[in-house]
Amino acid sequence: MKKTLTALLLLSLGLVSVDASATSYPARMGTKLGNGIANVVTGIAEIPKTIIVSNRANGAAYAATAGFVSGLFHTVSRTLLGAGDIATFMIPTKPIVKPDFIWQHFDQETSYRKTWELLP
Repeated sequence: MKKTLTALLLLSLGLVSVDASATSYPARMGTKLGNGIANVVTGIAEIPKTIIVSNRANGAAYAATAGFVSGLFHTVSRTLLGAGDIATFMIPTKPIVKPDFIWQHFDQETSYRKTWELLP
């Protein structure tokens, strides 16, 4: 299991390194596939991220309760939306979850786009 997760993470990092500004269809598909794999593998990191953000904004008691529950919601959302990106990588759209990757803007709470947008 650990080897599988490591392999998926390395694959996603390789696909994410594809130039997102590239306009070729295969590059946009690779970007979406890499994003989906990364979000499935790292979705669990939403829990500590949301607790940290909630603690800074509202204090420890709020972070331990509502921050944890929000983190669970964001974990499930990021993981399922990542799986959706993997399943539909042939249609190169931007990810619904913002920021695109968990490690981007780690100090801001996760949000979601209202509509699908094609990658440029």
